[in-house]
Amino acid sequence: MDNRICAGRTVIVTGAGRGIGRAHVLAFAAAGAHVVVNDLGATLAGVLTEESPAAQVVAEITEAGGRAVANGDDIADWDGARRLIRQAIDTFGGLDVLVNNAGFVRDRMLVNLAEDEWDAVVRVHLKGHFATMRHAAEYWRGESKAGRPVDARIINTSSGAGLQGSVGQGNYGAAKAGIAGLTLTAAAEFARYGVTVNAIAPAARTRMTETVFADTMAEPESGFDTMAPENISPLVVWLGSADSAGVTGRMFEVEGGKIALADGWRHGAPVDRGARWAPAEVGPVVADLIAKAVPPEPVYGA
Repeated sequence: MDNRICAGRTVIVTGAGRGIGRAHVLAFAAAGAHVVVNDLGATLAGVLTEESPAAQVVAEITEAGGRAVANGDDIADWDGARRLIRQAIDTFGGLDVLVNNAGFVRDRMLVNLAEDEWDAVVRVHLKGHFATMRHAAEYWRGESKAGRPVDARIINTSSGAGLQGSVGQGNYGAAKAGIAGLTLTAAAEFARYGVTVNAIAPAARTRMTETVFADTMAEPESGFDTMAPENISPLVVWLGSADSAGVTGRMFEVEGGKIALADGWRHGAPVDRGARWAPAEVGPVVADLIAKAVPPEPVYGA
């Protein structure tokens, strides 16, 4: 089995200075990829610091014989996202894989959530995914129209909070649900250019999850560390490889040694009377539909 399944491919990973993102770039580098390590060096709440975790990860990769470059652009800034994509192309001669991972949390119950807390989280997660995808897709469209072969990948990062909801994380959950919808649309639109688009909903130990789920995320004293962020990366590296060409528009849940394909919203069996309903007639119909339906997954924290 070839462990260098991304040899020669150029990969961008956003938010790659720590946690899951750091695990991704190290795994891609080990698989032979050239990597762009994007990270602002921000705190858990998105406040900028003087730290440069991206440079530290780049040093680790280059010392091991890999090729990597750091990037400190804000991926939710339109021009910053463009510079990130351009840096990969100018440094390594192209772009093959974009992994959108960057994000932070400002958790609060909805009744206490401030406007700036909503805007900041939606901006970095949802707009940050869109902005990088938009500029990367523009490059790949140009390559395709010029007759040059494109075998590109986008891997987005959603969350169980977006798929099932999470108490105290209305802003984060809404953004992550938006990423799921964005992934479906992008997969349909970008296929013509030779680009696949998938998403993951990972469960692992990060600065975010350690705060919210401290007991679950605690590192075990011995045995397999189910919540190690490195457990997420093998799937992401495979999705970034040429081997995954036939997979697009999918949502994967990944945790420890488990990989599952999430099955999203589907059309339910309708009750059609062939005419407009009277409001008083709707109640029994809805009750019957709910009785026959598969119960929804419980909201985290409910």
